Amino acid sequence: MMSRSSLLHRVLLWFSLACLLLGGLAAWHAAAQPQRGTALVMTLDGAIGPATGDYFVRGLDIAAEREARLVVVRLDTPGGLDASMRDMISAMLSSEIPVAFYVSPGGARAASAGTYLLYASHVAAMAPATHLGSATPVQIGGGGGLPGIGEPEAPDDADAQDAESTSGGKAKSAAATASSSQGDDAVEASAGAGDDTAADDDTAADDDTAAGDEEAVPKRRGETAMERKVLEDAVAYIRSLAERHGRNADWAEDAVREAVNLTAREALERNVIDVLATDLDDLLAQIDGREVVMEDGSITLRTADLAVERFDPDWRTRLLEVITNPNVAYFLMIIGFYGLIFELSNPGSLVPGTIGIICLLLALFAFQVLPVNYAGLALILVGLGLIVGEALMPSFGILGIGGIVAFVIGSVMLMDADTLNISLPLIGGIALVAAGLMLWVLTRFLGLRRRPPRTGQEELVGLEAEALEDFQGEGHVRLHGERWNARSEQALRRGQTVRVIAIDGLTVEVVPREASS
Repeated sequence: MMSRSSLLHRVLLWFSLACLLLGGLAAWHAAAQPQRGTALVMTLDGAIGPATGDYFVRGLDIAAEREARLVVVRLDTPGGLDASMRDMISAMLSSEIPVAFYVSPGGARAASAGTYLLYASHVAAMAPATHLGSATPVQIGGGGGLPGIGEPEAPDDADAQDAESTSGGKAKSAAATASSSQGDDAVEASAGAGDDTAADDDTAADDDTAAGDEEAVPKRRGETAMERKVLEDAVAYIRSLAERHGRNADWAEDAVREAVNLTAREALERNVIDVLATDLDDLLAQIDGREVVMEDGSITLRTADLAVERFDPDWRTRLLEVITNPNVAYFLMIIGFYGLIFELSNPGSLVPGTIGIICLLLALFAFQVLPVNYAGLALILVGLGLIVGEALMPSFGILGIGGIVAFVIGSVMLMDADTLNISLPLIGGIALVAAGLMLWVLTRFLGLRRRPPRTGQEELVGLEAEALEDFQGEGHVRLHGERWNARSEQALRRGQTVRVIAIDGLTVEVVPREASS
């Protein structure tokens, strides 16, 4: 008869085998089913800069690691740095994963650099009540006296002749129109059918003239050589992006030259974007089956069943955004400079020097990635140096005023980008603080000049002494507990209190205290 223990062992064995069999079947079934792909969703909200560029590139790397099928970037930007924008476009064009830029939510915009990003994306989409455009590059720190930079060029002779011929042609056309109208009035009473024919001919001629005038309107090319270089480079860049993805290159050129804008629906009608979607699910549904151009050829998107994963800006992106904010970087530079000055003036205090070196290094990192005008930075440093020099070597305001003027001018010139200018109230506030510090130093030094001397021979003038003997002319007095040679034009008695009125080497000139008072 089988024991109870052996029976229990058999039951456990069969139960274990059954569990293993069910687990294997489940694993085989899961492997047999097709895996559901993912779409990585990022958010770019604000000006395009080094922080957003780093965030975008890291997002593409994460999408590649997770083997995502699509990257969707929700965009709302007023523009930003050209260098950061080009880095993002280069990373996007070389990506193995298609990237869809989606301007959303309602009220968002893809202005300036955002327009370039839309044209560079594999799928360009917008939500209702959004717009794009105004892609004209803005150059704040232009030339300045160099030949060919900052100076308008005279029109070529051929251009002048074309302008004269165009104006002459218009004048001749106007005269011909007037004479033909007068001729029509004269013939009107005798030939009705001929009038209709003449009127048709005049209308056709007017249409041709109007069309010719429209074609004669010149494109905006910039007033200076530098503006022309920047503008033509931007036009060629955005046209190449439009031609790569089969979008409207002519409107892209107008957006750069004339800063024109389009609403989302107008952009869809003019083949500027690919999709007009109300939300993310609608976007994924509309682009399913769409063919996009990648670096190594065309692929067909399969987005109907994608699972959405989000990669929002993390602490690193937030920290970079704060540090690379021009106002914060500017303030860090000021704190770092004064921290080092206080440490050098009071060696061993440690706290100002530690804070100053940290702030200065952070400011230098920010200036490395920001479009800094180094002439402006040099003016700021010279201005701060002159203000400190005023405190250490008073010049009655000459160094201080010059330092404040250089500081303000340099602060205004510091940034070369329109969307990354330093706040004027911040510049004014720091300049006022520096001016207040300089004024306080000046008043302190003026007050010290009015005080009587505390050290040296000048300190002895006006002090009282005691005559050690009766004398008139040469004698001796006790001053500060010391025996001094004395000279007096009046007769003095021993023990009489006298007052010092002058010092001549090691001899003091004294008078009786009653006479000096």
